[in-house]
Amino acid sequence: MSDATRPGGGRTYDLVTIRLPVVLTFAALVAGLAAGVVLAESGLALWLRDAIALVGTVWLRALQMTIIPLVASLLVLGLSQMVRAASAGAAARRFLMLVFGVLIAGGVFTAVMLPLLLEIVPIPPSAAGFLAEGAGQAQEVPGILDFLASLVAPNIIAAAAETAMLPLTIFFALFALAVTRLPEEQGERLLGFFHALANAMLLIIGWVLWVAPAGVFALAFGVGLRSGSGAFAALAHYILVVSAMGGFMLVLAYVLAAVLGGISPWRFARAALPAQAVAVSTQSSLASLPAMLDSASRLGLRAATAEFVLPLAVAIFRATSPAMNMAVALYVAALAGVEITPVAAIAGILVALVISVGSVSLPGSISFVISIGPIALAMGVPIEPLALLVAVEMLPDIMRTLANVTMNLAVTSAVDRTGK
Repeated sequence: MSDATRPGGGRTYDLVTIRLPVVLTFAALVAGLAAGVVLAESGLALWLRDAIALVGTVWLRALQMTIIPLVASLLVLGLSQMVRAASAGAAARRFLMLVFGVLIAGGVFTAVMLPLLLEIVPIPPSAAGFLAEGAGQAQEVPGILDFLASLVAPNIIAAAAETAMLPLTIFFALFALAVTRLPEEQGERLLGFFHALANAMLLIIGWVLWVAPAGVFALAFGVGLRSGSGAFAALAHYILVVSAMGGFMLVLAYVLAAVLGGISPWRFARAALPAQAVAVSTQSSLASLPAMLDSASRLGLRAATAEFVLPLAVAIFRATSPAMNMAVALYVAALAGVEITPVAAIAGILVALVISVGSVSLPGSISFVISIGPIALAMGVPIEPLALLVAVEMLPDIMRTLANVTMNLAVTSAVDRTGK
């Protein structure tokens, strides 16, 4: 672990690197669905079905148990980093204003447009099999007055026990802000604690995801038994719908570059193409940083702006997070028949906005779990289907990275122009 200077001063807290069996997990999903389809009418012994289901249930619970401590620690680290970045100067503040504008726009767009899209292209009936038997009841969504009262939890421990994500998110956001106002030694000590907690939780969730092929196979087997071959069509529908919300963010990047950056879409597209190629091939914004710097040079952006904004964007900005994470939660809500009221949608957008800060620079599978789980819980949506959907995240993640990298360049062009 190396401590480096971050924008705004202080140290950066590097997270452990975890390698996950992404391809093997996807293969296990396909194999589990296929096995369930083939054996659906074979009269498989009940005890064997129960044993396979138990493997999936235990793995799912192991995945869930790290969500709250990991989210809490990443929120404290991510938000404290953002607050310190804001003190780095006018360019950083302009960047942060654009970041929040883009994130809110993405969440609102998905909340409005995804239900309409699902009316035009409905979820296949076979997708109902992704709801596990006994998957749990959706949480009751409060009315507006109860919602406002619930923003503050009188007992934060009880809120954690009840997985009340919105008051937890607000508490840790305030906690992160308070940490930045402490004397430097005390603040660094607290951040060091949350850094260690985050790394410990990442190691645990890394171990859990390392055995994901077994857990996903077991869960997919049950889906195949219930849904038959239609489960494959349902997965394809899910991937396309969620990726469409990321496509909106990709288009928005070109619009932002044109309107605020003063760069024509054709010129922006030509300059961004090398960085986009790296993004698609690596599915990593960090790995795309050198190519983004080169693209910024092709756009004629000032080196001082690009060399400040782009690393900061990679550290704290994932443009597609609210849009695509809300899309997953809303898709599961539609699948489970959960009505999303305006109050629930607002809760989801608020949590998605804050959570997006803490989940940057993490592998797609881990980011999927810790980002979408809290959003779903805040909206009263069952989270059990997420354990299977994480196996196909490698496909929507291509759109996530492509749009994130493109938006990073667009925001950099806007900051550069407004700073002249």
